[in-house]
Amino acid sequence: MRHYYNIGLARMSFLSAIYYLDLLGTVVFAVTGLLAASRKQLDLFGAIVIAMVTAVGGGTLRDLIMDVPVFWTQQTLYVYLIVVSAIFMFVYARYFDVPMRLLLVLDALGLAVFTVIGAQKAFELGFSDPIVIMFGIMTGVVGGVIRDVLVGEVPLIFRKEIYATASFLGASVLLLGFHFLPSRELAIVLAIIVVFGLRLLAIHKNYSLPVFVPLSRPDNNRPDAGQ
Repeated sequence: MRHYYNIGLARMSFLSAIYYLDLLGTVVFAVTGLLAASRKQLDLFGAIVIAMVTAVGGGTLRDLIMDVPVFWTQQTLYVYLIVVSAIFMFVYARYFDVPMRLLLVLDALGLAVFTVIGAQKAFELGFSDPIVIMFGIMTGVVGGVIRDVLVGEVPLIFRKEIYATASFLGASVLLLGFHFLPSRELAIVLAIIVVFGLRLLAIHKNYSLPVFVPLSRPDNNRPDAGQ
């Protein structure tokens, strides 16, 4: 009896750790949204809006497509965290340098946790394997896509950065782990390590995906050149 109690206690502790990592990821994504807003010199309200969509945009779209209650409408702590983080960073950035290296590391951790949470939720709701992976990627990267579109930049996932690729591989590892590993906790840990590790490796080694080159080059001798 005591053995089962210890197992249950360990699982509760694990779920609590994931929850707190999710909150940390929310704060970090909000901060990255605020930094994007600062580059465009938006006012405080605009900065909070960008921080909000960056932090919860992916999860919001995920829940809307799943036709389930949007997570932050059920737990308003997320909203409070985003607003407080945005206001704090708005003031902090005026007087101090933001530790960008640390922020990149925390962003990688946030990407990993968001990917796992999105894929796990889809899996538990009975979606097919490819959709589970898509929901994992959506949760991890869509907030950043909305952020970049709103501030007039090319979204990060459409550039050379290894970002969505790490999310895709992590969601795939999670799915395989759910099917073949003895415990879901082990699958979750492995998936987080894959996303986090790949993203950190890409940052440290400056790895990137190949760039799509034009299918045809300008030809000044063409009859329609210059038209």
